[in-house]
Amino acid sequence: MPSPTSRLLRLGLTMWSHSGWQSEFYGKGTQSSERLAKYASVFSTVEGNTTFYASPSAHTVLNWHDATPDEFRFTFKLPKQITHQNALRHSQQDVADFLQLMSPLAEKIGMWTIQLPANFGPDDFVALVQFCQQFPRDIPLGVEVRHPAFFAKQDAEKQLNQWLLEQGINRIIMDSRPVFAAKADNEVIIDAQKKKPRVPVHAIATAHSPMIRFIGHPELDANLEFFAPWLSKLPAWIAQGKQPYLMIHTPDNVLAPQLAVKLYQQLQTQLDLTTLPSFPAAVDQQQLSMF
Repeated sequence: MPSPTSRLLRLGLTMWSHSGWQSEFYGKGTQSSERLAKYASVFSTVEGNTTFYASPSAHTVLNWHDATPDEFRFTFKLPKQITHQNALRHSQQDVADFLQLMSPLAEKIGMWTIQLPANFGPDDFVALVQFCQQFPRDIPLGVEVRHPAFFAKQDAEKQLNQWLLEQGINRIIMDSRPVFAAKADNEVIIDAQKKKPRVPVHAIATAHSPMIRFIGHPELDANLEFFAPWLSKLPAWIAQGKQPYLMIHTPDNVLAPQLAVKLYQQLQTQLDLTTLPSFPAAVDQQQLSMF
């Protein structure tokens, strides 16, 4: 059955496998090989960080396909060798090899995301244009920039946004305000604030599926204030016929599933969304209680 979030928007997390979710989300006794299927029973998409760091085996790709329903969508990041080490240059063969490896999942790709480093700036814009030209227009792409010039609302950003609009490429939106509002009083917060980009939130939809990466505050209720603007922006995009992707993070992602539920419930006050499925662990407990 299609996920209830897939009709209007797609809700997901940064990963599908986390040891900290064993008891509260997956259920005790869940094997690592079962985690993706259980994740996909609740969420309709996932931010595929795993491919940024290393390419999977062909067997693993087939397993990912078999573990997910037809309506599920992956948003895999292109490998860092392509985006960071090569800065998108001289990567035609690397891209071809990667897409060939991932081809069994072709119909389940929500978008291929191009996450660029902070030093990839306006002087590299031509490289971005040339790089994206190698993709057929029917392959959905998302671009995440981090260079300050692309957030300055000057010529560099205007040029980028106009090109993205013309090409139908999604500009990935980073909302890291919540995590940077947290007091840096433990290693988890300190580490998250070092690694996450602190860039302005430019809520622009340049294509059909704007993606928001919401980097949450460790105190779940503290996120509601920061999420409030999205309660009007997301419905507005949906009314325009767009299908947004909402990716939820927390500093160590232990409570990411719970935060996703909390924010989804906020959206239910503004959108006609069905109830999110219960976590597999809760379903297991309900079934056990029947005996």
